[in-house]
Amino acid sequence: MKRLLIAILSLLCLCPSVQAQRRDSVYTASERFKWQKLIAPASLAAAGTLGTISPWYRTEVNENIRDRAAELRQRVSGGKSLTFDNYLQYASYAGYVAGLLAGAGEHNYKEQLLTLGTSILLTAVVSGSLKELCGVERPNHADHKSFPSGHTVTAFLGAELVRLEFGPWWGLAAYSTALITAGMRIYNNWHWSTDLMLGAAIGILGANAAYWMLPWERKLFKLNSKADAGVRASALPYVAPTPYGSSYGMSLAFTF
Repeated sequence: MKRLLIAILSLLCLCPSVQAQRRDSVYTASERFKWQKLIAPASLAAAGTLGTISPWYRTEVNENIRDRAAELRQRVSGGKSLTFDNYLQYASYAGYVAGLLAGAGEHNYKEQLLTLGTSILLTAVVSGSLKELCGVERPNHADHKSFPSGHTVTAFLGAELVRLEFGPWWGLAAYSTALITAGMRIYNNWHWSTDLMLGAAIGILGANAAYWMLPWERKLFKLNSKADAGVRASALPYVAPTPYGSSYGMSLAFTF
């Protein structure tokens, strides 16, 4: 087993350095504003808002979904919550960073990091403000406000970032994790269905808004439009003696 581990680590060491290259295009499709891109988030936001203020929707739909979720939770996990959605909401971000390190996507690593940071800032401000302004109580009566769902914002933001940067097929996988995350918020009795609608809308719109702002940010931060060295990553396995035997591992080095 130890020899196999050493062999695997050695193969990783022989892998070529990962390098992200700046794409030649300065103004990509994801950076162009089109009103059609507003249809999905606007529809979700409208449905979530109208459902929240509608007494009929709250009693006939939201509460009915909550009760059905409670029955399912009782059958599946004995009434206990399943908390893997706390981690699954970040799955798309792991894919986004992996694509960044692999040099994939329409933009170089500086622009990808800038877009990621901008989108997170935008959605955090909007979702946090709406939670306090709307003051919707959670179905489990917890202290924190419910509308919109923060987990859903995070998951759908990551999914839309992946779709915009790496294409529809990678986006499909990312959206699958986002949908599961959203569904688990109802399963665990933390949110209403309307919370998920607005959360998804904010996440999708936040990702697009960050890309629409990128041309302006590119000028503001004077990002070079030519190909640059990008980011390089190298791996080096190691074996170290310890009082309890040998310790195996791998060190990673990144050059920007």
